[in-house]
Amino acid sequence: MPARTGAELLRGLKDDREIWVGDDRVTDVVSHPAFAGAAKGMAAVFDLQYEAADDCLFPDPETGEPINVSHMIPRSPEDLKQRHRGLRRIAEHTVGVMGRTPDYMNVTYAGFAGCAHEWAEHGNEGGAERQVEYQKFLRRNDICLTHTLIHPTIDKSKDEIPGQENEVILHKVCDTEHGIVVRGARILSTLAPFADELAVYPGRPLPESGDKFAVSFCIPMATPGLKFICRDSVAGTDNRFDHPLSSRFDEQDAFVIFDDVEVPRDRLFIDANVKVYNQVMTRSWNPNVMQQTMVRASTKLEFAWGLATAMAEAIGDKSPSAQQMLGELWSYAELARCAVQAAEDHPGEWGNGVWFPDGPPLSALRAVMPFWMPRANEIIKLLGSHNLLATPTWSMLKEPALRPFIDKYLHGANDTDAERRIRLFRLAWDYAGTALASRVELYERFYLTSGARNQQRAQALAKRDRAMALVERFLQEPVD
Repeated sequence: MPARTGAELLRGLKDDREIWVGDDRVTDVVSHPAFAGAAKGMAAVFDLQYEAADDCLFPDPETGEPINVSHMIPRSPEDLKQRHRGLRRIAEHTVGVMGRTPDYMNVTYAGFAGCAHEWAEHGNEGGAERQVEYQKFLRRNDICLTHTLIHPTIDKSKDEIPGQENEVILHKVCDTEHGIVVRGARILSTLAPFADELAVYPGRPLPESGDKFAVSFCIPMATPGLKFICRDSVAGTDNRFDHPLSSRFDEQDAFVIFDDVEVPRDRLFIDANVKVYNQVMTRSWNPNVMQQTMVRASTKLEFAWGLATAMAEAIGDKSPSAQQMLGELWSYAELARCAVQAAEDHPGEWGNGVWFPDGPPLSALRAVMPFWMPRANEIIKLLGSHNLLATPTWSMLKEPALRPFIDKYLHGANDTDAERRIRLFRLAWDYAGTALASRVELYERFYLTSGARNQQRAQALAKRDRAMALVERFLQEPVD
């Protein structure tokens, strides 16, 4: 089937999945007040495929039907540029606030299928073949896929690598006639209420004895035994004047419990094979998926800079301190844009005719985003100051007894009328100060692991020949 519309996505969410929020076992995520706004927001992402079809769609290589470009297995540098255009349109639609739009997992599984040879080692040929077939199912049915990656934190005084006695971490229990049974828990399943299927794939490396934890698969959200425990909703009302971002972009996060869940054999990609589990995320995954993540990050920083600039202009703030902070924010946005372009301008071939961007520029961005994103929020708060709190609601603006006073006392500089000023600062508050903003900032701090770990990883993997040669020139210089 071709790419789905938003209405088709929403119809597909009406199943028997076990979703909990507060003390509610949610029977309909589309209408539940905690989820309805984001469900509509996600539907709009699917509708965007057709509204921006030239950028977002391309023909399936086997069926010819139009599918989302994020399902593309890039076979040339030109393919990467085409994929960039589609990823950018999605990022622009959500201004990067939603970190787990479906294109993230689409790109991930396109990379897995394109580099199936990486999954076929150590006796896992069958798992690799099943993953290729699953990616065809994913793209042809335009499945909204989420994932759950991290082991629950129980006791940080102990080694994070699980021992065999650990029954909390997701693990294989036994084989069945049709597949395997798994038990345990993982976090965080962002987008869980709005996804069609759940993916489990390798996270941190396991010890050689950790075979029972070494599983990878994809299953429907309504699979018996799956339980999703959601955090408190941070969605605002559905009034987009009052809550322009939180009314539609609370993508949710869930703790996932696997209560003796049976995984069918045709959905099983790693079956208790620790060797292949430990290697598959160390090769092509990073440069492939980082294109999507950093296109999103670049777009989000550009939005933050534009928002901050508009705020300063609305109140006529030309002070040196304001201009310095705006320049700092522009620098982040421009460096992010340049890094993405550099990676796409110097791609490499990864075997099997698959092309991915150059990894180091994107890895550098990955290492600094956990610091840049919170700083962007801080700059918006500093520039906004008390003005972020002087923002009447839409109902107040419609009140005849109040509107003349609001127009008189809450307009801005340079012919900025009261309504525009209020809309602007409400947008800034929803971006940097509301419950949604706090959730997103925490998310960015630990997006693709922490900044500290990413910097350590960057140092470990960095090519140092040129830098060390520059140093050695002085160390080896003859002394008179």
